[in-house]
Amino acid sequence: MAEETANQGIPMPDGQSDLIDTDYEVGQDNVQPQVGPFGLDIHNPVFFISGMSIVLFVFYALALPDQATSAFSWLFSAVTKGFDWFFLGAANIFVLFCLFLIVSPYGKIRLGGADATPDYGYVGWFAMLFAAGMGIGLMFFGVSEPMSHFASSMGGTSLGEGGARSDWAPLGAAAGDADAATRLGMAATIFHWGLHPWAIYAVVALALALFSYNKGLPLTLRSAFYPIFGERVWGWTGHVIDTLAVFATLFGLATSLGFGAEQAASGLTFLYGSGVAEEGTRTLMGIPYGNSEDSGVENSSLLLVLLISGITAIALISVVRGLDGGVKLLSEINMGLAALLLVFVFFVGGPIFLLTFFFDSLWAYLQNLIALSNPFGREDVNFSQGWTAFYWAWWISWSPFVGMFIARVSRGRSVREFIICVLLIPSLVCVLWMSVFGGTAINQVVADGFEAAKNAPLELKLFHMLDPLPLATITSTIGIILVVVFFVTSSDSGSLVIDTITAGGKIDAPVTQRVFWCVFEGAVAIVLLVGGGLASLQSAVISTGLPFTLVLLVMCWAIFRGLQSEKSSL
Repeated sequence: MAEETANQGIPMPDGQSDLIDTDYEVGQDNVQPQVGPFGLDIHNPVFFISGMSIVLFVFYALALPDQATSAFSWLFSAVTKGFDWFFLGAANIFVLFCLFLIVSPYGKIRLGGADATPDYGYVGWFAMLFAAGMGIGLMFFGVSEPMSHFASSMGGTSLGEGGARSDWAPLGAAAGDADAATRLGMAATIFHWGLHPWAIYAVVALALALFSYNKGLPLTLRSAFYPIFGERVWGWTGHVIDTLAVFATLFGLATSLGFGAEQAASGLTFLYGSGVAEEGTRTLMGIPYGNSEDSGVENSSLLLVLLISGITAIALISVVRGLDGGVKLLSEINMGLAALLLVFVFFVGGPIFLLTFFFDSLWAYLQNLIALSNPFGREDVNFSQGWTAFYWAWWISWSPFVGMFIARVSRGRSVREFIICVLLIPSLVCVLWMSVFGGTAINQVVADGFEAAKNAPLELKLFHMLDPLPLATITSTIGIILVVVFFVTSSDSGSLVIDTITAGGKIDAPVTQRVFWCVFEGAVAIVLLVGGGLASLQSAVISTGLPFTLVLLVMCWAIFRGLQSEKSSL
């Protein structure tokens, strides 16, 4: 097993480690068909089941769009309303588990063996982590979410039929109180982008890194469950786990790509389009887009199709170049551009005000953390179900993708260093990003009476916030470039992860397979976006996020068992 693992590109542990003795050989269930000049190396049956199931799902969305839309709406409502307590409770467990590992003796264990050293420096590591983990989301929600929660909090509470709240404000709202609404809006935003999502990612990444680099098992989700299921993980128990991981990854990624495509298309039309949306004349390259609902003119999906197709083509180049020449390089470029945009808005928006705003927002988050985390007896049902439950399902769907990618680039870190860097430091950076962009937008409303960003659609709030600032065209163009490059790195990273799972844990499978999954991801995003819009993508995320939450909860126990055996061997 040790020699076989090493032959598949997974390095053997450096120094003392508790290798698992198993007769399973990496790739033993794989088939190697020849498709024209291209040789494949794919896992049977994970590749075929996941691929065909996704094709059938997409075909259903296209063949019966009206029925599919109704089904997607029902599914989204049923899961978020019926299982909101489950998502919120599970996310709390993940945070507590990670904090326990930081302070426990298990934190000394090194991923990759007692003598392992990191494969990447901190700069490259952080760049890849952010580009894969939250890049598109931060660009889309950096202004839109703080502004949305601020506006709903200012509006106060309202009751609908049956006496249930019909507003979307978090907790008890803050009717007419701008300061309180600001603090509550930022607390709710940071809650969705802070400790909880990164804890989800950390759990999956730690499980994959531990059982691959320390235990000598294939780099795939099923390996993490060996302490529980033993040799059964190589049978149908493992096939189900890996297939769920493929579903979750693909649909989670497609949802993010959908958000990114809508923002890029809206931004390009806003900056370089012609006409007036209210008159139904807004176009870009002759393609109607960016028209309001009141205009009576339907937006064409052609622009989204062209964007996703073009960006997928760029992602293919990154795929062919490999991890270091593709994702790593683009991630570092993107982090540089993101840092420049952040610094610009920070100084233009008022550095003293925004620095104070950052600490006030962080304190507001800590004050409201327990209330926002409460899974039971919530009155703010629209917020807890429509925002938080969806977010946790989305993050959980992304977790195989982001977790495996983080694991791939985190060999050599101690468990304590790994958890701190993946959990705490990114959370603080997210707080800073949301404080700078969201704080600037809210200040425009409160101090200047400028409400363009407040009244704009979610995908345009960023550009309306930048519009009154100096160099608006340049900064908005940089924003679009960031969305596009985050799009590319996410697609490339997602292809890498799905290919690894569907290749039975091999990390040196033929590049042709990564090319296939890269094209497939773009195609799924296109057909679901065109067929049912973001609603279909969100429903797909919810449908895979629910069962995969159970997988992650069991995974926490498996990690604990694995760390116990690792510590006893030192």
